[in-house]
Amino acid sequence: MLSVVAPPSPPRRLPVLGRRSAFPLHASVLVGLLAASSAPTPLYALYQAEWHFSAMTLTVVFSAYALSLLGALLTAGTLSDHLGRRPVLTGALLAEAAAMAVFATAQGVTALIAARILQGLATGVATSAAGAALLDFEDPDRPGRATLANGITPVAGMAAGVLAATALVQYAPAPTRTVYLLLLLLFTAQAAVVLLTTETAHPHSGAWRSLRPGIAVAPASRPAMRFLAPGVVAAWALGGFYSSLGPSLARLIAPHASRATGGLVFFTLTAAAGLAVHAARRLPARTASSVGTAVLIPGALLTLSGPHLHSLLALFAGTALAGIGFGAVTQGALRLLLSPAAPDERAGTLAAYYVLSYLAMSVPAVLAGLLTNLYGLQRAVSLYAVTVILLTLTGLARAVRQPSTG
Repeated sequence: MLSVVAPPSPPRRLPVLGRRSAFPLHASVLVGLLAASSAPTPLYALYQAEWHFSAMTLTVVFSAYALSLLGALLTAGTLSDHLGRRPVLTGALLAEAAAMAVFATAQGVTALIAARILQGLATGVATSAAGAALLDFEDPDRPGRATLANGITPVAGMAAGVLAATALVQYAPAPTRTVYLLLLLLFTAQAAVVLLTTETAHPHSGAWRSLRPGIAVAPASRPAMRFLAPGVVAAWALGGFYSSLGPSLARLIAPHASRATGGLVFFTLTAAAGLAVHAARRLPARTASSVGTAVLIPGALLTLSGPHLHSLLALFAGTALAGIGFGAVTQGALRLLLSPAAPDERAGTLAAYYVLSYLAMSVPAVLAGLLTNLYGLQRAVSLYAVTVILLTLTGLARAVRQPSTG
């Protein structure tokens, strides 16, 4: 009697998300990453009260994240072009989840710095891969949507992160743990879903060579990078100030205000930036960048006046104007940089933009912490504001010499 052997069944494949689902997934990844980056901001006052560290130590903790992110961008910013978006992004999200676990169990400043370093490395790898994937998954019938998403998701994420953490400071029984455990679950789930997406990059050799530190701006995007640099630096330097020392400035102006006030300073910046990114999409890119740069000046001046007037209103008004300028600069800059870049140059160009941005965000923040220790917060704010204003004037002078063309 002959036995019939059934043919082996084909290997089961995981379901693959289509373009329509993959685009919002990668947008949510960017929102989550930047929410995690801002979540510690309203918690810094709790850490300082419990562990008794100085403003200088606070800016070191903040900058540990930005500088490690910078290192990741310089070395792994183009890695997803070589290995593929999916494996690089999945690994980075799992590393981000591990960073959240370190945050949740931190018992001192050393653990806090270690968590920020791991978070910065994971975020640097993930943001360039997720941002490039957004461009890859863009609907051809809706051009410009990916650039808008790359501009608005980071500030929306920072706003969501600081707002959630501020609410937990007020109402949660363990605010320094709860927010990180929630983010850990989010990143683990996102890593699993990213595995269901279609690979959009074309993996090729050269991955090890790509890890050598360097900046890979698309040749067609280099003139725009030179034009945009002063405004981008000014905008992100203000962002770094509000993120690291904004809560301290709020306490200086109003010592008896609610603990949530410090977190709401950075929320105001990011919420205003998100609205500005959306509104500026209808302006020509150079116009958006130049107008945003100009708005940074009154924002810095109002922030500077807050301690002298003992006015939280002046601080929040200055923060809102700074956020509007930040958002408009970001919107214009990303359009000018990414539009001329070829598909295999997108991750590198986006990584170069973030390198410039996070250098501008971290280095001045460390200097501000040092100046605060030496001369006090009020004088540090004055020096910071003057520096930002000089940078914005440089950016505006370049705009006058190079009239807007789009």
